[in-house]
Amino acid sequence: MENELSLAIMRLVYQLAALLIAAKLGGEVCVRYLKVPPVLGELVAGIIIGPFALGGLSAGGWGPLFPRPAAEGSGTAGIPLSRELYAFAQVASVVLLFVIGLETNLRQFLRYAGPGSLVAVGGVVLPFALGAWATVAFGFAASFTDPVALFMGAVLTATSVGITARVLDDLGKMDTPEGVTILAAAVIDDVLGILVLTVVAGVGEGEELEAGHVLWVGAKAVGFWMALMALGVLLSRPLSRLLEGFRSPGAAVALALALGLLAAGLAESFGLALIIGAYSIGLGLSQTTLAQHLAEPLKAVYHALVPVFFAAMGMMVDLPAMGGALAFGLVITLLATVSKVVGAGLPAAASGFNVRGVLRVGVGMLPRGEVALIIAGIGLTRGIVDADIFGVAILMTAVTTLVAPPLLAPLFRHGGSGRRGTRRPEAGPAPGGAESGP
Repeated sequence: MENELSLAIMRLVYQLAALLIAAKLGGEVCVRYLKVPPVLGELVAGIIIGPFALGGLSAGGWGPLFPRPAAEGSGTAGIPLSRELYAFAQVASVVLLFVIGLETNLRQFLRYAGPGSLVAVGGVVLPFALGAWATVAFGFAASFTDPVALFMGAVLTATSVGITARVLDDLGKMDTPEGVTILAAAVIDDVLGILVLTVVAGVGEGEELEAGHVLWVGAKAVGFWMALMALGVLLSRPLSRLLEGFRSPGAAVALALALGLLAAGLAESFGLALIIGAYSIGLGLSQTTLAQHLAEPLKAVYHALVPVFFAAMGMMVDLPAMGGALAFGLVITLLATVSKVVGAGLPAAASGFNVRGVLRVGVGMLPRGEVALIIAGIGLTRGIVDADIFGVAILMTAVTTLVAPPLLAPLFRHGGSGRRGTRRPEAGPAPGGAESGP
């Protein structure tokens, strides 16, 4: 047992070293030569060194650096990574969203929570409907109520707040109207996604789902999220004073991260994603002096850990698994792109955004990332779908995740305000995450 543990730890540290090197090299290529956000290079680096590419090749007597867990029975259901590496990547995602929350302007977030809710609903309803329709049209499901059709619709509803948040952070655009609308919508989208996933999983297992049960799940998720947000805001100043009162080196940083991890764990226990809890508590602390003091030391942690998360997302892309239903996969990918941009963009237009702002919001909601992968894994492991449909879900997830950063960056870099009737350039975030002007 001790020898197995030592080998697992040794493999993990080698894997983390390879991930960080590959991610940073990929990011450097993107920044220096391609002039796009480094997150794209980190995702591609993960694909190249992942278990379905170079990482799956044997290296002498050591074997593959990233073996496929399905072959050795040590992986997480539907996730082609070891439990240890996947867990580390999830901790990195918590750090990402906690820092993003700290750097978000709370007043701006609350101001655009209404538009964010409309964008979230539009970004769920249209993708779900088109995904289910295409599955029936291509003959992979008998009707709209078929579990396979519901599954594909559920996968298309997902939004990965981590990918877009990283791009917005790299561009310094998190506190723009579009940025906070996207972040608010992505958080609400996660809550709506839980309801959709509950229905799909229940139908797939032959359960008779009661409306009361679905409403209870939704109420629990929404109630916890709102309570955590309110608690973070109410306790932000006392917590800030408490943490700043510590005199031991690094205490404030360590304890603030502990708060983020605690909130993430509580969110998971209430049926929400880890990252929603981390973002919510970070947002609650964002207007305190503590947030300003933590900015520099937390950025060091951020740059060391977060690339592991994005490279791990890239490692989940299984290119060979996409061949069984390629035509269907391409159509689903196209529908996933159009439905998210249109479904999220139309409510944005109704909320006062101009064409430029609508495109920014729509493309910002485009990447599916880890959320869609989790839904896809549940569908495969519960027998709702087979390997071909799972491959289609992976193809859609990979393409939408990879194309969003290079599409989103120029939309923010070029042009002025995304709001109708606003001609002056948007102010970027001031030091400490506060915007210089509303």
